[in-house]
Amino acid sequence: MSARRLRLGVAGLGRAFTLMLPTLTRHPRVEVVAAADPRPEARRRFESDFRARAHESVAALCADASVEAVYVATPHGDHADHAILAAQHRKHVLVEKPMAISLDEATRMIDAASAAAVHLVVGPSHSFDAPIARVRAIVESGAAGRVRMITALNYTDFLYRPRRPEELDTAKGGGVVFSQAAHQVDIVRLIAGARASFVRALTGAWDAARATEGAYAALVGFEDGAYASLAYSGYGHFDSDEFCAGVSELGRPKGAAHGKARRALARAASNEAQAKAARNYGGADYEPPAGVAPWHEHFGLVIVACERADLRPMPNGVMVYGDDDARFDSIAPPQVPRAEVIDELADAVLLDKPPRHDGAWGRATLEACLAILESSRRQGDVRLRHQ
Repeated sequence: MSARRLRLGVAGLGRAFTLMLPTLTRHPRVEVVAAADPRPEARRRFESDFRARAHESVAALCADASVEAVYVATPHGDHADHAILAAQHRKHVLVEKPMAISLDEATRMIDAASAAAVHLVVGPSHSFDAPIARVRAIVESGAAGRVRMITALNYTDFLYRPRRPEELDTAKGGGVVFSQAAHQVDIVRLIAGARASFVRALTGAWDAARATEGAYAALVGFEDGAYASLAYSGYGHFDSDEFCAGVSELGRPKGAAHGKARRALARAASNEAQAKAARNYGGADYEPPAGVAPWHEHFGLVIVACERADLRPMPNGVMVYGDDDARFDSIAPPQVPRAEVIDELADAVLLDKPPRHDGAWGRATLEACLAILESSRRQGDVRLRHQ
């Protein structure tokens, strides 16, 4: 007899759902039974692809008796309302990062899940990636000694991909700090294995036409004395996938694409939001993901300096630089992309196993992201209290 599958409903059929689509269609522990999206073309496509119900509203999805867990993949500013609504309907919740755009929202989400006795998982983020998990396992084994310093660096074209207006408005959860720093903060918190205690940061908003933050540099201090430096730029010049053997963030070969995002944005300038909608699931320019990527996903260069070794996660394993030699700890290619996300959710719902990336975890990462913005504004350290 095959194991029971988790019955999942999807709130929002946009970009986040598209990136999770290969996972949701291949993972043996999940069955997508319903969805919600305001776009009729997305609903039609979903009904055709999944032979399942597509609702116009998240409220209708949450009331759907066939759904036992809801994947909240709506815009950042809607995460709290939709996660709380799902919990009130006794649905377990997987909510995209960032968990919310304020600590008050995050706390209300945690409280709603607790009151309904349902699990709340925050993800996916790149802290779920298999190479990051392998680094953490090496650290936990004690073989490399204690973590002393972590360096995380990523340069992309994030800011010049087609965006809806709120994605370029920091107050509404736009910009690279909410969308991208959550990945780096999650990664360094997981690897460090200690409570973060403070953040010191600067941010850059250097394009008046896209006035939200497009870059940041941050120092995160941990209670045990370790620290992590985070640097990110989404301004589309240098591409740090060069440091990862030309493998893209999604684990695919990276072709010659310098300036591609800016050129595409220039063509879509008359209606940027419409161009994004056309590329999303069900849109006129939508292209389904092509098979399983040959390598694991990553989020740029990460180097972990420990007492007796430096560790570098890569798309196909971990380089371990010891006192006397360097070796490569390989990891088999993924059979299901982002399988770890569904495994954590399914273990929570079906086996009642407490998830690592729970509401408290997501709130702690959000607090650090908000601290990056606050530290840059007031040019000083920001102490963290929700770790």
